[in-house]
Amino acid sequence: MTLDFSLPTDLTELRLRAQSVAEAGVKKYGSFDDSWINGYSKEFSRVLADEGWIGMTWPVEYGGGGRPGIERIIVAEEMLKVGAPIAASWIADRQMGPSICAYGTQDQRDRFLPGMLSGESTWCIGMSEPDSGSDLASLQTFARREGDSYIVNGQKIWTSIAAISEFCYLIVRTSHDGPPHRGLSELIVPMDLKGIEVRTIVDSVRNEHFCEIFFSDVEIPIENLVGEENKAFAQTMSQLENERGGIDRLMSNWLLFRKACDAADTKNPLIRQEIAQLETGYRIGRILVYKGALGQSMAGFSAATKCFCTEHEQRVANFAARTLGISSVAGTTLETSIAYAPAYTIQGGTSDVMRNILGERVLGLPREPRV
Repeated sequence: MTLDFSLPTDLTELRLRAQSVAEAGVKKYGSFDDSWINGYSKEFSRVLADEGWIGMTWPVEYGGGGRPGIERIIVAEEMLKVGAPIAASWIADRQMGPSICAYGTQDQRDRFLPGMLSGESTWCIGMSEPDSGSDLASLQTFARREGDSYIVNGQKIWTSIAAISEFCYLIVRTSHDGPPHRGLSELIVPMDLKGIEVRTIVDSVRNEHFCEIFFSDVEIPIENLVGEENKAFAQTMSQLENERGGIDRLMSNWLLFRKACDAADTKNPLIRQEIAQLETGYRIGRILVYKGALGQSMAGFSAATKCFCTEHEQRVANFAARTLGISSVAGTTLETSIAYAPAYTIQGGTSDVMRNILGERVLGLPREPRV
């Protein structure tokens, strides 16, 4: 008995169409490493919208395509392979749209989903804080209820593309009562409101997508509350399932891998063996992502997918650095891709946190007693 990993005809045709659109997009708007976060182009997002490739999996009644998750993954993979600029619509498509579909009011769906689906509105996520990185339950940015508004004060950090976003999907604390994971709420925040200051963070490889946001008495109308007040922890966890298990966690440095393979001494059997190991890693990672998209993974298993895929990306970067040698620091593209690699297992939740999630929530292992 053999396993057939080839795609059926309809998905093969979709892949070829996505490949064609992605290549045309690169010729017109440029190619970017980590294009889901560095490749910002509103124009290309409109192209994706015209193809029906934003909101592909959202319910039809809310304007989405109602298509299987595997189709979205196939399209996204082709975009990432060539570095097509998908960042302007990526976060909204991956997380914010599904959250509003699932937990938002009909008024919120009517107000915010059309701009996402057309590629016109760019969104960021306000989660991490200076003292609350992977521990979301410890965040302290506070929203105080005053009449028909929330007054928000606090700070967010590592908020990707906040400087170029029209909206922030903000996780705040609305109560200090009870355990830390209680008392969290989600608010939709227009980024042009009074009291919001955004500062870009230039990282070690000169990327500027990370930002910090300061909220000083920012007034948010109560109708921008998503879901129930003080009960957003479960909502946020469902968002993170979408974030952790995506193809972006596998393919961010695919372009670097191809450059390294082209330059490698494939007459050397050890080099051939390493390339084969990395190719195998890509195939395993793709299977993990596909299983999640097909609904075949157990709850919480996206933590394993992210852990495997981002650690694989680091192995790719190490291979590229050894293979390309001095040329890896001779140009900004290679230098950036290789130097950025440590971030893969940090952003979106560290590997240690992912392993804790797997142990406690997926495998049901007991916590080690504190001394």
